[in-house]
Amino acid sequence: MEPPRTWPLTLLRVTSLLFLFDTLLQGALAGLFITGDVRFLDLHAANAQLLAATALVEAVAALLVWRSMRGPAWPFALAVGLVVLVGAQMGLGAARMLGGHVPLALGVFGVGVALSCWAYMYKVGKGTDR
Repeated sequence: MEPPRTWPLTLLRVTSLLFLFDTLLQGALAGLFITGDVRFLDLHAANAQLLAATALVEAVAALLVWRSMRGPAWPFALAVGLVVLVGAQMGLGAARMLGGHVPLALGVFGVGVALSCWAYMYKVGKGTDR
């Protein structure tokens, strides 16, 4: 019997951490913009594109963990939700609707933390959290 392929889980773990670091960078860029340096708004908008791409890769990795590693399905659903939240976040930011944009940022970070925590705590071969 060959050992299970674990690269999808490794990909999910790496992308989940990258997503969290990039989310924190987004907050820092927003804070620098709020202090009056308008140059950071363009960086904040550009970094949102990177955050969206990372969320998409994270969702693909969660799909692979679910389908090829026979992991639970709910992390994939959470990752898809994260893609949707980041898209909504970008739309609210582009429309300058800060009343929704700022609180939703906390939700994006919280969902990202939950997914990352699960990815690092998940044990291959343990079907207890399906």
